[in-house]
Amino acid sequence: MGKKFSKVTTSHWGAFNVFVENDRIVKTEPFHADPAPPNISKLVPNAVYHSTRIDQPYVRKGWIEKNPDTARGSDEFIPIGWEDAIDLAAKELNRIKNDYGNKAIYGGSYGWASAGRFHHSQSQLHRFLNSFGGYVSSFASYSTGAAQAIIPHVLGLNFHKITWGEINSWSSIGKHTDNLIIFGGINPKNSQVSMGGSTEHDVSDHFKKFGKMGKNLVSISPQKDDSPKETRWLPILPGTDVALMLAIAYVLETEKLTDQNFLNKYCSGYELFKTYFLGNNEHVAKTPEWASEITGINASDIKNLARKMALGRTIISVSWSLQRARYGEHPYWMACVLAAMLGQIGLPGGGIGFGYGAIGNIGKTAKRMQGPLFEQGTNPIADFIPVSRITDMLLNPNGHYNFNGKKRIYPDIKLVYWCGGNPFHHHQDLNRLAKGWQYPETVIVHEPWWTATAQRADIVFPATTQFERSDIGWAKGDPYLFYMPQMISPVGKAKDDYDIFADLSKKLYCEEKFTENQSSEEWIQSIYDKFYRQSKSLGINVANLETLKEKNFERMSIDLDEKDYVPFKAFRDDPIKNPLGTPSGKIEIYSERIAKFNYPEIPGYPIFNKPHLDAKFPLSLVSPQPHDKLHSQLQSAIEDINKYAVLVMSPQDARKRGLSEGELVKVWNSRGACLASLEIRKTIIQGVVSLATGAWFSPNADGLDVSGNPNVLTADTGTSDLGQGSAAHNIEVEVEKYQGN
Repeated sequence: MGKKFSKVTTSHWGAFNVFVENDRIVKTEPFHADPAPPNISKLVPNAVYHSTRIDQPYVRKGWIEKNPDTARGSDEFIPIGWEDAIDLAAKELNRIKNDYGNKAIYGGSYGWASAGRFHHSQSQLHRFLNSFGGYVSSFASYSTGAAQAIIPHVLGLNFHKITWGEINSWSSIGKHTDNLIIFGGINPKNSQVSMGGSTEHDVSDHFKKFGKMGKNLVSISPQKDDSPKETRWLPILPGTDVALMLAIAYVLETEKLTDQNFLNKYCSGYELFKTYFLGNNEHVAKTPEWASEITGINASDIKNLARKMALGRTIISVSWSLQRARYGEHPYWMACVLAAMLGQIGLPGGGIGFGYGAIGNIGKTAKRMQGPLFEQGTNPIADFIPVSRITDMLLNPNGHYNFNGKKRIYPDIKLVYWCGGNPFHHHQDLNRLAKGWQYPETVIVHEPWWTATAQRADIVFPATTQFERSDIGWAKGDPYLFYMPQMISPVGKAKDDYDIFADLSKKLYCEEKFTENQSSEEWIQSIYDKFYRQSKSLGINVANLETLKEKNFERMSIDLDEKDYVPFKAFRDDPIKNPLGTPSGKIEIYSERIAKFNYPEIPGYPIFNKPHLDAKFPLSLVSPQPHDKLHSQLQSAIEDINKYAVLVMSPQDARKRGLSEGELVKVWNSRGACLASLEIRKTIIQGVVSLATGAWFSPNADGLDVSGNPNVLTADTGTSDLGQGSAAHNIEVEVEKYQGN
């Protein structure tokens, strides 16, 4: 590996320099071209060599001894050699396949383990399981599950096509937008991260420019620091955004500020929906005064906001967080309705925007390319579950549930194979998940660290980190291309996921289908060569692999600042020739298809469903993304510095409970309890507390999570029968001073 050198690599939070001495990472430094580099990479040296690294394969004692009285999560592990571990896993996979079929295998992976295109854990696992005969898969993501269900019904497009394609760029907003109305915030800390990496972090810079230009930037959120300081904060109670949107619609309609021509030509169902928000025998009028009582926003402010939106070019921005709550489909649908009422969909700098600031590359002007890809193959098993319904699946095998107009049956899972991701970080109601996790006969996990998921496995394979292997770094919307060199030798007896699956596939007689007789380096060359040829065919010049290895990275010439794409322009220019993919071919303000599903919470148009909170717990909890890591990655290194998570509370709520800054507090409700260090801020509204995700689930003997993971408190319920997305936000809790040791 060489005694002393430095190289650039990339990650989901961007590029950085890695310094190596004597086969050991000694420090990292920011990438020179990044205007606002995250601090996350500083944790890398400690994390790579942390005591929580898994040094070799392990097997759970109670599982290998077939002791039914032992439980995952409270059992001890026995170290074993690689050959024995591979044999055990192969025999177990074969047994499950022969006894129950591949429909009894669930392939769990969340894809964030590495920014590299070949050593992409999700692709590796899914390709292996497809080679072996298939597996039960998952649909959508925890971040956007409800949105992925509702947007095709309303706009007729796949949600990710909207996010990455049909969206105004920051450049277009700068040139054309007068009003950027932000529901749920645009937080620069969230935009540190993007799938595959965001090399030039520039969200804050854009807002500095927008502020100097005098744009009307309004952030509607329970927390002031959910958006850059250039925005004007309009505090709102969690879960009430749809009530505000309906009141804005009321003002637009009653003051004749709607674009009726646009509604007539490009939309379907407005006249029917109008009777709901204007009021009739069944429904109260959604006036600003009505909304004020619900949202906590003055009626006069609601009226002024609506009028301002109608006076200039307006984008309605909706964060991903808004649909991560009960009835999360409605704010996305209603935001589309408001944009349609303003009549600016299809105009530069106007319309709707989903996910600005949620991840770093949304709104970038780089040309969308097909990057290097490790093909997963075809899954012979058609069965799937919505991704956030895993506990329901484990606890209710063969149970019935509704999803997007269909009545479905949960599969009976006997083996869970997890590679890349930590469900005991991001799933809801972790105590319930811990119960469901006991039901499969076998759990196999690949992990570099002893996360809560690894601690609840039966067979644990130690996996390398990205610094212990070579790869190609590329991200959608990012103009950079990286060769990610191997920096150090594998720590302990860790192996690459690919090599583990190659060994297993040999035992399972599917080696040729999985490996195609290629090593990791040959695969990297192969997928890069395909990318190289595709890029050339599009007129994009990229270096060949040997040149890229020598250069380490390059910035491709794929910026489109001068030719900003206008979302929905073709539809606006000719809705007959370029219809949307909805039944009507138009924007569906009323959806007859959804109405026929007969879901009470979604009657065919967007409505406000009042949050139902347990009155015994007077505080609403929001659980945003962390500022100091990606999900739960590098958490072991963070806990060496800060042992407890941080709970943010208003001064009024702290005084009411006799709490002081920095105190250790217990946050609890009917589902669980956790510890946190208290931070008192004036930037959060009274009645709301905030606890970021990312802590490793660490329950003590009393069931108290000492690390402070908010998902011991969140409800494991779907957003609705339509989307079945994660409903983590707007959860009721109480907070008190912790009295224990």
